This record gives sequence, C-alpha cells and structure tokens, in this order.
Amino acid sequence: MPQPLDAALTEVRALLLDPTLTRAVAAGRRRGRRPTVVRAELRPVTLKAGPRLQIATSDGSRPYTRNVAPGAEAAGAVDELLAEPFGNWHVETADATLQLRVTKSGEAQVHRAATSRPVASPGGNDRTKDYLLDPGDPIFAEIGGSAAKRRQVDAFLRALAATLPDELTGPLRVVDLGCGNAYLTFAAYRYLTGRGLDVQLVGVDVREDQRRRNTELAQRLGWADSISFVAGTIADAVVDPAPDLVLALHACDTATDEALARAVRWNARWVLAAPCCHHDLAKQLRAHPAPAPYELLTRQGILRERFADVLTDALRAGLLRLHGYRAEVVEFVDSQHTPRNLLIRARRTGSAATESQRTEYRELVDQWRVTPRLETLLAP
Repeated sequence: MPQPLDAALTEVRALLLDPTLTRAVAAGRRRGRRPTVVRAELRPVTLKAGPRLQIATSDGSRPYTRNVAPGAEAAGAVDELLAEPFGNWHVETADATLQLRVTKSGEAQVHRAATSRPVASPGGNDRTKDYLLDPGDPIFAEIGGSAAKRRQVDAFLRALAATLPDELTGPLRVVDLGCGNAYLTFAAYRYLTGRGLDVQLVGVDVREDQRRRNTELAQRLGWADSISFVAGTIADAVVDPAPDLVLALHACDTATDEALARAVRWNARWVLAAPCCHHDLAKQLRAHPAPAPYELLTRQGILRERFADVLTDALRAGLLRLHGYRAEVVEFVDSQHTPRNLLIRARRTGSAATESQRTEYRELVDQWRVTPRLETLLAP
C-alpha cells in the first residue's frame, strides 16, 4: 500500500546510516523530474583511516567515487542523495532489505523483507560456499572487505576461472578497461598469480586521480612491477602489447561496446564484460514504433527499458560470434544483490561466421530498426 514519501525516505535514511548496511542503490527518476546523477551506489568500506561509507555516482558517462567518514559527514552526504528525485531505492542491511519505488502520484511503494542468513552446519561453521580468494586474505584490508564486496569478488573470480582453461601456463597479459577503483583488478591479479601465472596487468580509467590512487595501492601491495594504470578513455588509451584477457566490468552504456570492440581489434583470447546502463538501444527503440506484433513489448516504459537491455546484450553476443568468438551471457552476481547482474563471457575461436549466423543477426537488427554501437565500432 502506498505511503507518504517523506516517511519512507526517513526509513531509508536510517538504513543507509545503519552500521549493518551492506549495499544500497538509487536509480531512475520521478515523474517530471531528473536527478543530477543517473545512479548512486553506497556501501561500507574499510580503509587504513578506518571505516567509511563509499558513495559511487555516475552521470551516465563517467563515475565519481568518494569515501565519507561516519557521523556528520556521512549523514550530510546521505541527505544530499535523498534530496535527489530518484525513482527507486534498493537498500540491504545484514538484517533487512527494503525496496522503494516512487509512484506517479508522488507516494512511496515500499517492500520490506528479512535478509536470509546462512544455516549453521553441525560442525559449527556457516554452511557457505568456499571462496576462491580467502575472505581473510590481506588484500581485503586494502580494497575493503565487506560481505557484499567479498560476494562480488568471488562471483567475478568464478566467472574468470570458468573462462580460462585449467591447463593455462606461461605469461598472461591482462587489461581492465574502465577499472574505476580497481578492487576487482587487484582481486584478479591476486587470484591469477595464485594459480602460478606470470601476470602483467594494465588498468585503464578516464580519471587521473584514480590512476594515481590505484598506482599508490599497487606500490603498497608490492605489485607495482606487474600492475600499472593508465589514464585515458576505453577507446583511445594506449595499451602495448595487446592483451590476452580483456576485462570490462560495469562500463556504462556504450563504453561496454568500446571495450568489446577493442578486445576484438586486439584479437584478445578471452573477454569478460559486465554491461551497465543500457541507454543507446533504448533511445533508438523510442524513436519509432515496434514491429508487429511486438508493440506490447515496448508500449510500457519499464518493459521497453528491460527489453532494450536484453536486446543490447543479445546483439553484442551475436556480433562477437560473427567476429570469431564463442560468446555466452551468464549471471554474474545473484539478482538479489544487484539488478545489473549479467556477464558477457567470450573466448576467441577464430571460426568464420556462417551465412545463417549473419542472416540471423541482420534480420534481428533490421526488424527492430536499430544500429548497435558495437556494430558501428567494428565496421571495416
């Protein structure tokens, strides 16, 4: 049942400032209003200076991350976000999950649920899966070791392990495009070197301050000889020599296409891309009527957006197949933790595309009258 928005946001505020917060995401917009950022994500982190509330926002083209101290600083930052006209809030704590949606009339539709807990085994240990990277590993003291972050790191490493052959040996060149604060970059290096591989890793991010911050962290960890960072765009950053493995995790909108295009141009052997913020095809779908009999798929805004997500990633996988890759779209992190939970996992086979594969792809884009950004980037 709808309830007053102010009261619901007061409840959200209390959860955001609760010490048991694990993760929160704000996105969407209210009717007739537009937030100054398209998305905000909050999570607790542990730094050398102590516990902080990390707030990552995106304006649709580039991310911005800051860490605020508990108390007045965190409260002020949370109040600023709550003042933004976001249409949806998703908040998780150790005990509860709250989902808030602002209705067209300006009221709040709120769903609350208890957070499920692991069941203790007879031996006294929680019955949870083994982590590929020990949650007690010293790296988490540097990158942050919240339960939510450990889950995401483990999900990513499992996808990485499923992508690379067990018998892989020798040197491995890796690039992480749009690495941000690089906690998955460092986790990947830790895991891969733990497999006995000689890894040379380059992280690329558009922000110079992130490059400096990540370089300093690599130095503190003693990995500066093997991990370096470059400030530049995904499309233009200089990476030499070409990598064997390309990572692009949560690159926003067409930045994922730029990362996939570079991977193809490099003839990278493996690609892992977790897309985020699919706007390009959604905009194209709004520009003209849907082909019959699919009008119902795009008549409602929320369904059109979700269909655009699916269509975008299906066409990306199809294009990778046309360029000599075997591509799969799999679940990255369980959907209860994040709605952006798909991963494009690709392995280069070098096989030429068949005529039926080309026809299948072309008929789909022609029927929907769309031009995927990745197709444009890979055009001769």
